[in-house]
Amino acid sequence: MEDVAKFFFGISGNVIALFLFLSPVPTFWRIIRRKSTEDFSGVPYNMTLINCLLSAWYGLPFVSPNNMLVSTINGAGVVIETAYVVVFLIFASSKKTRLRMLGLASAVAAAFALVALVSMFALHGHGRKLFCGVAATVCSICMYASPLSIMRLVIKTKSVEYMPFLLSLAVFLCGTSWFVYGLLGRDPFVTIPNGCGSFLGVVQLILYAIYRNNKGGGGGGKQADDDDDDVEMAEGRNNNKVSDAGGAGDSTAGKADTKV
Repeated sequence: MEDVAKFFFGISGNVIALFLFLSPVPTFWRIIRRKSTEDFSGVPYNMTLINCLLSAWYGLPFVSPNNMLVSTINGAGVVIETAYVVVFLIFASSKKTRLRMLGLASAVAAAFALVALVSMFALHGHGRKLFCGVAATVCSICMYASPLSIMRLVIKTKSVEYMPFLLSLAVFLCGTSWFVYGLLGRDPFVTIPNGCGSFLGVVQLILYAIYRNNKGGGGGGKQADDDDDDVEMAEGRNNNKVSDAGGAGDSTAGKADTKV
């Protein structure tokens, strides 16, 4: 019965995380149509990519047995995020933006290669699982913590204009699904980051309930102008994640129009 419940929560986590991974599609369709990344930032997509790579690696049988559902969704996330990064490189609005993205993508590839090589050739058994699990957990917690800036902005402006309800709900459901999955599998490297994600999702929903009637610039005036940069950066970080959602299965937050 426990295995059936674990499988159910793993499948639900896969479905919700996939929604979060695909949430930036409208943004990239706009980039392709206009043949320019404009002021959108590619940083969140690189961060989600390294998160997916490490989590997918952690879920492989020779690293962490009985966690293939972790690898399936994060493997899908790797493909999706790689596509986003490639689009950014092709349609970069300037040479500087392209070089920055190339540098970030190279750093992501190097970091993953280092973790993979060390775990394969220098570690075995529990040591391998511990090393890969810690690396994946750190990335996952960072991804789930990224909406903190948008939550601060909601409190400051008393407006949920930049914190969509469906994305907040999806972050909560995704984090909760993988949290329960980790508990049932007695895997702290799945439980801990997704427990954090579930908690932050609850906080976002509480803030939405408090400020749901203020969607039109509750901060107003000069304060709103002063927060323009914060809003643009926070919006992208909040909509990226994955936690994707996403840690082991994390999408951390979704992804949307991110501005530099």
